[in-house]
Amino acid sequence: MNTAELLLLSAGLAADAFSASVCEGLKMKKINLSGAFLTSLFFGVFQALMPLGGYFLGKRFSDVTARFDHWIAFILLGIIGGKMLVESFGNENTEDAVYRINIRELTLLSVATSIDAMAVGIVFSAQNSDIVFSVSVIGIVTFLLSLVGVIIGNRFGSRYGKKAGIVGGVVLIMIGVKLFLEGIL
Repeated sequence: MNTAELLLLSAGLAADAFSASVCEGLKMKKINLSGAFLTSLFFGVFQALMPLGGYFLGKRFSDVTARFDHWIAFILLGIIGGKMLVESFGNENTEDAVYRINIRELTLLSVATSIDAMAVGIVFSAQNSDIVFSVSVIGIVTFLLSLVGVIIGNRFGSRYGKKAGIVGGVVLIMIGVKLFLEGIL
């Protein structure tokens, strides 16, 4: 796999993390640089760790993870998206709300959006790819796209408030449904 192909693969893997980071940005009334950095770091690190794990697991356990990964992603994203919808409908006075990073939620989002990257690691193993270079590129691309996603989400969230939160929750649920359908079809 050449560098251009690896960059395209990285961008494809980062698409779900980008969408989820937009949702995180929607929650911020003003751009929170430490929150944006931490969100992007979580997505980038998890997106890099999953193919690394897949690489080391190789084909030995691919059948097991392939049977359940779509369910895990669907459940996690459904819960988080549902929580975002409930918060959007339930809290009328969000103008004074302060954005706080929820590490548990961020970890669940990061895992849910990066599970599919484990299969890429299995492919890297079969191709004898340079795993350190490959996961570094995946992590960096995901970090950068997630950072852009948080900024975009913040721009829309500060303008559209409650409506943006509703859209964000629906987007997370739709990503979960998409991953689930890809896993069962």
